[in-house]
Amino acid sequence: MAEIAPGGPALLNRWSLALAAGVVATGLFYLLQPILLPFVLGALVAYLGDPLVDTLARRGLSRTLGVVLVFLVFTALVVAAMILAVPMLLHQLDLLVAKIPAIYTWFAQEALPWAQQKFNLTLERLPRLDWSGQLADHWQSLGKMTARTLVKVSGSGASLLLGLANMALVPVVAFYLMRDWDLLVGRSLAVLPVVWQGKVADIVGEADEVVGAFLRGQFLVMCALGAVYGCGLWLVGLQLALLLGVVAGLASIVPYLGFTVGVLASCLAAYAQFGDWTMLLWVLLVFGVGQVLESVVLTPILVGDRIGLHPVAVIFALMAGGQLAGFVGVVVALPVAAVIAVFLRHALGHYRASDIYGGN
Repeated sequence: MAEIAPGGPALLNRWSLALAAGVVATGLFYLLQPILLPFVLGALVAYLGDPLVDTLARRGLSRTLGVVLVFLVFTALVVAAMILAVPMLLHQLDLLVAKIPAIYTWFAQEALPWAQQKFNLTLERLPRLDWSGQLADHWQSLGKMTARTLVKVSGSGASLLLGLANMALVPVVAFYLMRDWDLLVGRSLAVLPVVWQGKVADIVGEADEVVGAFLRGQFLVMCALGAVYGCGLWLVGLQLALLLGVVAGLASIVPYLGFTVGVLASCLAAYAQFGDWTMLLWVLLVFGVGQVLESVVLTPILVGDRIGLHPVAVIFALMAGGQLAGFVGVVVALPVAAVIAVFLRHALGHYRASDIYGGN
């Protein structure tokens, strides 16, 4: 008779229970996705603020008072950004819309003919558009139709109240999660089988390093790069400096994507504004300085040598999250991908140490 390995049935029961719990949690997340946004955003705020609260608690403040202080700082930063940055961004969006006819004309009359002549291509010429005549009337009609649609959508009393209630829930959820974060993590680990708790605690700590690198470190790097790019382009004299800096900073969540998008968009805007190729050298200088600062100063200090995700994995995670769960999926995509990457590394190590991989 075959001998049963010690602990075999118990181990099988543990894994069966863990698999069932994972399936149930995934199913609930999918079914409840329409109402999860305030809870996901609240958990994100709590996770970002927990290290600050821990620091204040170690210095003698109560956990609740530390949470209140962190909330005040977060609120002040958000209000300052809304007051200072939003009007400037809206103004630059107006400038961008006003430049669309000039950019289209330059592309149709200069860039496309130059590409045809330089590379001996046969390309269809773009039609000449009368931006001040019939097209402008259609543009205005489109704007009016969009405005009416927004009014109709926001005019639904139930939808508006639901949206306001969801936004009001975010700080409430964030406050309680931030106050009880360590307690909740400890209780969650205590639910696991005793033989798993030590290993899972190690994996959770490693996953926290990876998630922190993206949600804390990379977020700060994005903000810093956006400020560097925006200020640099403003010194060059570019009218759309703030808008281009924000876009390049946000795109830098994927390594080199922010640099690529920022350089291309800024060079196009610079040539459309100045009509001088030499201005492109100044744009390249701004982004070159930004890349040097990111590599030498920002990433080593704010992110450190913590393990990150491959750029392709970042892109795939964001797209998969959006496809599966919309905006909520995009918000949780990178943390979930980082945690999965940690578990896969441990599973791969366990597999390579097993008889299945190296046995006879």
